[in-house]
Amino acid sequence: MKSKALLFLLIATSFLSFTTTILDIEEPKGKSFNIKKDLLLVQFDCKTDVDDLHTVAALKTLVSNAKFSTLNYHPITGTYGIQKGLYVPPNPLFQSAFGNEWTDAHNALNKSVETVKTIVKKTLTNRGDIWIAEAGQSDFTAKLIKAIQKDLPTINTSKRIHIVQHSDWNEKSTAPSNLQFVKDNADYQKIPDGNIIGNGTPGFRDPKYTNWKKAIKDPKLLEIWQLATDLSNKYNGKDERYNNKAVSEGGLDFSDLSEVCWILNLRDLKDIKEFFDLYAY
Repeated sequence: MKSKALLFLLIATSFLSFTTTILDIEEPKGKSFNIKKDLLLVQFDCKTDVDDLHTVAALKTLVSNAKFSTLNYHPITGTYGIQKGLYVPPNPLFQSAFGNEWTDAHNALNKSVETVKTIVKKTLTNRGDIWIAEAGQSDFTAKLIKAIQKDLPTINTSKRIHIVQHSDWNEKSTAPSNLQFVKDNADYQKIPDGNIIGNGTPGFRDPKYTNWKKAIKDPKLLEIWQLATDLSNKYNGKDERYNNKAVSEGGLDFSDLSEVCWILNLRDLKDIKEFFDLYAY
């Protein structure tokens, strides 16, 4: 009788252990973006790759979809790090896509930190979190977090500020002290590279995709995409800027949007064609 009781106890213990392990595996890790409370910052370095221009147009396409009509987001340009090379002037495109609702860190870095800090503080004090898509380096983010910590010392930035980065090159082009600071003072998430298809994030770089004019029906979005491609063609590889081969071959590269898709839980998107099929109108 005792042996049967012991056997039953061992089976029950094993089952509980197995169940606990399954629950641990299935439990979601970390926070998810809350569209009702959270703020999305999309930070573009625009130095020296023109892919950011395509990403601006893609971001505008995405946020124009009815699904994201209530999304609280703010774009910033000029958030570059220590890389050499010339800036790609994006201001006409930002103005066309976002009106006056964007920040220019290239022409006024310290003022821009203060401007974005004010926007961020409003979300944090209303119990929302901050999500940063690093379409570039983390140097601006480091300055921003330091400014927030100074004004709101009781905020745990490691839990309330989430950074998503997809590029090894962007990390290497960030000042090492700034990269370490954001990793230590924020929820820093490194995701698979958005230039590649089938690696766990959308692959938004395709030198052969040229069908965007037929895919986009909205005249305003079409105008924004035309401006983005015109500016890209104007600056790509010019004056020793980076030569983006996908762009020079007539295709598209908005690989940095993979971070936005990660944050907004659109991780199952495959490629550029699927993006336009689902979100262009």
